[in-house]
Amino acid sequence: MKGHNFFQILMVSFLTWLTLPTLSNEFLLWRHKPLFAAAVEATNSSLVLAGVLLSLIVIFLASKIGGELCDRIDLPPVLGELVGGVVVGVSALRLLVFPEGGEDGSHSLLMSLMQLTANLDPEALTSVFQAQSEVISVLSELGVIILLFEIGLQSDLKELLRVGPQATVVAVVGVIVPFALGTVGLSVIFGVATVPAIFAGAALTATSIGITAKVLAEMQRLSTPEGQIIIGAAVMDDVLGIIVLAVVASLARDGTVEPTKVVYLILSAGVFLVGAVLVGRFLSPFFVALVNGMKTRGQLLLTSLIFAFFLAYVAAVIQLEAILGAFAAGLVLAETEKQQELEEKVLPIADMLVPVFFVVVGARTDLSVLNPMVPENREGLIIAAFLLVVAIVGKVVTGLSVFGMPGVNRLAIGVGMIPRGEVGLVFAAVGSESGVLSKPLEAAVIVMVILTTFLAPPWLRLVFKRSDDAAKDDASKQAVALNPGLVDLERVEPESK
Repeated sequence: MKGHNFFQILMVSFLTWLTLPTLSNEFLLWRHKPLFAAAVEATNSSLVLAGVLLSLIVIFLASKIGGELCDRIDLPPVLGELVGGVVVGVSALRLLVFPEGGEDGSHSLLMSLMQLTANLDPEALTSVFQAQSEVISVLSELGVIILLFEIGLQSDLKELLRVGPQATVVAVVGVIVPFALGTVGLSVIFGVATVPAIFAGAALTATSIGITAKVLAEMQRLSTPEGQIIIGAAVMDDVLGIIVLAVVASLARDGTVEPTKVVYLILSAGVFLVGAVLVGRFLSPFFVALVNGMKTRGQLLLTSLIFAFFLAYVAAVIQLEAILGAFAAGLVLAETEKQQELEEKVLPIADMLVPVFFVVVGARTDLSVLNPMVPENREGLIIAAFLLVVAIVGKVVTGLSVFGMPGVNRLAIGVGMIPRGEVGLVFAAVGSESGVLSKPLEAAVIVMVILTTFLAPPWLRLVFKRSDDAAKDDASKQAVALNPGLVDLERVEPESK
C-alpha cells in the first residue's frame, strides 16, 4: 500500500513537472494579457498596412494602364480609370473587393496572398480585410474631396455667379424631369408600387460632379460657359439630390415625410454655400497675409488644405456632402493672388489620391447584374433599359432650358449632366438596406448607374469635338465671304505643290 502511494506520488510529481511550463505560460499569458493583446494588435496593424500598400499598388497600376490605353484611342483617361477599377474589382480579377454584401475577404486575391504569406487564420483575415477596406474607402473619399477642391481652384467665381441662374434652372429641370418620367413610367408601364417607384425615380435625379468635372478638366473646358454651367448645375444638383434622398429615405422608412428635416436641409444648404463664399472672400486677404508671413515649408499648401478640410467638415456635420465644402474652399482661394501657385502645389496630391476614387468606384461596380443568363436579372434588365432612356433624356433636355446665352453648346450641357456614378450607387444602397427596392428593381438602378457613368465621358468629348469642328467651318466660311480671293488661293496652292 505504501509502495502504491509512493508510485502515485511519483506519477503526480512527474506530470506536474511536465505541465509546469504550460501552466507557467498560461499564468504569464493571464498575468500579462494586455501585453499579448497589444502584440497581436501590433501584428494586425502591420498587416493592415501591408494590405493597404498592396491595394494601392493595384489601384495605381489599374489607373495608369487604363488611363494610358484610353488616351491613346482618344477617350477620356478617367474612363480608363473606371474600367481599370472594374477589371481589378468584384466583376473580374477580384484583387480589390470591399465588405459589401457580406464579403469577408476570403474571395479577395490580395487577402489570399496575405493569408499564404502571413499564415492568417480566418478571423484575423476578416479583421485585416475590413480594416484595409476602410482605409482604402477613406482614401477614396479624400480623393474626391481633393478633386472638388482642385475644380474649385480652376473655376471662375465671377463666371459661375454670372451663369448661376442658368445653372439653377438646369439643375432643377435635371431633377424634376427624370424623377417624374421615372416614377410615372415605373408605376404605369411596369406596375411597380408607389414607394419603390418614387425611390427608383429619385435615383435618376443624381449627377456625379466628380466624373463630369474630371472630364471637363482633362479637356480644358472648365472655364468655358458650358463648363461653368455644368459645374454650377452639378453642385446644385448635388444639394437637391441630398434633399431628395432624405425625403425618399424618410418615406421608405416611416411611410411619411418629415417637413422639418426637408426645410432644414434646404436652409442649411443655401446658408452654407452662400455664407462660405461670402465669409471666405472677406477673409481671403488675411489668408494671403498669413501665408506670406510664414517661413516654414509647405505654408501655402497646408494652410489651404486646413481651410478646405474645415469647410468640408462643416458641410458633412450639417448633413450635406463634404465635397461641397471642398469646392467652396477652392472657389474662395481661386480669387486670391495665390491661385496659380496653389493649383500647381495641389496637382501632385490630386495625381496620387484622385485615381483612388475612380478605381474604387469601378471596383465596387458589379457587372454580374448585366448577365441575362441569370433569370432574376432579366426583369431587371428590361426595367434598366427604360431607366437608361429616362436617365439620358431627362438630363439631355436640361440643355434646352439654358436661356439668354446664344451660341452655347446646349447638347454638351445636357450630356455633362448624365453620369450618375457613386451618387446613384448611394441611392441604390439606401434603397436596398431599407428593403424598398426589390432585387430586379435594385439591379435595374445599378445597371442604369453603370451605363450612364461609362457612356457620358466619351459622348461629352465627341459633342465638344463636333462643336469645335462646326465652329472652324463657320469661321472659314466667314473668312471666304469677307475675302473671296481665299478660295482661288486654296485652289492654286495644291496645284503648285
